[in-house]
Amino acid sequence: MKVSVKWLDGAAMEGESGSGHRVMMDGPPEAGGHDLGARPMEMLLLGMGGCTQFDVLLILRKARQEVTHCVVELSAERSETDPKVFTKIHAHFIVTGRGLSERRVARAIELSATKYCSASIMLGATATVTHDYELREADG
Repeated sequence: MKVSVKWLDGAAMEGESGSGHRVMMDGPPEAGGHDLGARPMEMLLLGMGGCTQFDVLLILRKARQEVTHCVVELSAERSETDPKVFTKIHAHFIVTGRGLSERRVARAIELSATKYCSASIMLGATATVTHDYELREADG
């Protein structure tokens, strides 16, 4: 896997993935940025959210669970001293569907956290990573 990050101006950067997708990153004005994009550490957290949600949805699809909507909200704490690594990360899943099995949702999240999500397992080397969920029944 290869990516590139091109410096634009101040703290603004444009990242390009190996698959050709681009994303803006920037810092706050007090750090020389223009606030044009997510902060690099936010990108790490977003990546973990995408990675774990992908796993959970794939596992639930294979379990024939009818998921109609899924959001994972992540919150993190960082060390106060350099390097300011993540020390705590919490992922809260809100899974909406029809007749969802609580046992299957819990198991899908556990499998992502312990076996499949490379991002959360890697970040777990420096941070305590926790997960929880809520189930919602879809309308209709």
